[in-house]
Amino acid sequence: MEAAAAAEAASAAETHHHIHRCLAVRAPVPRCSLGAGGASLPLGGSSDEASCGSPRWIGKSLSCVCIKRKGAYERICMNLTPVQEERLQRLRRRMKVYFDPSRRDHQEALRALWHATYPDQELQGLISEQWKDMGWQGRDPSTDFRGAGFISLENLLFFAKTFSASFQRLLKKQCGNRATWEYPFAVAGVNITFMIMQMLDLQSNKPRTFVRAVFIQMLSEDEWAFDLLYCVAFVVMDKQWLDKNASYMDFNEILKSTRVQLERELLLDDVMRIEDMPSYSLLC
Repeated sequence: MEAAAAAEAASAAETHHHIHRCLAVRAPVPRCSLGAGGASLPLGGSSDEASCGSPRWIGKSLSCVCIKRKGAYERICMNLTPVQEERLQRLRRRMKVYFDPSRRDHQEALRALWHATYPDQELQGLISEQWKDMGWQGRDPSTDFRGAGFISLENLLFFAKTFSASFQRLLKKQCGNRATWEYPFAVAGVNITFMIMQMLDLQSNKPRTFVRAVFIQMLSEDEWAFDLLYCVAFVVMDKQWLDKNASYMDFNEILKSTRVQLERELLLDDVMRIEDMPSYSLLC
């Protein structure tokens, strides 16, 4: 009887070990305790949710991400550090800014994008047939920003200035066996911004995905993590486009598969920064 009881207790402890895990996003990964004494961020009305403690080994730039699993059930909570909270709020503010063609700073950003893209060509105007060459739908690019707002223009400009060789390669469709009906470069960029915003779920008040928790940790290390992730997403999308011999009608499916790959790479154990993602090597 005593042996059976001991075996049952060991089995229960093992089950508890698999159901309750608390991981730090940064390596090495120590264990931290779960319990009533730790601070918690509730994610609903169920009493069966995980709470995230505040162990002393967590430094000011680190956060504790807790996952509780029971079959397909998963809950995540995260205690934000002051740096993470500040940068998340700043990014949220960026995401809420609509493109306003009457604002001078927005006009200047659009001109800056043109000059970064075509340094040897003079722009005739903010409304011009020239914009179609970049992959906008019409003469006025401001009408294409409605889906993702001003941040999508900032992303394109960041890409053009930070990874100019990759930007130009994708813009000019220089690599691979291309379809007759290609994706429009600039409009694709706006869609990529919107896809990343959805994937990271940053506007939600309650963390619902581990990908979001991982990204917020990256944001505390690099304020430009969102823009860097955008550049990675663009080259991943283009590579998948070529690998699958896609054409314009396949764009939404390619965007979905791009998101799947980004999520997979962000959750790799050794990915601590955007620069650690395997697909970051595609940028030049």
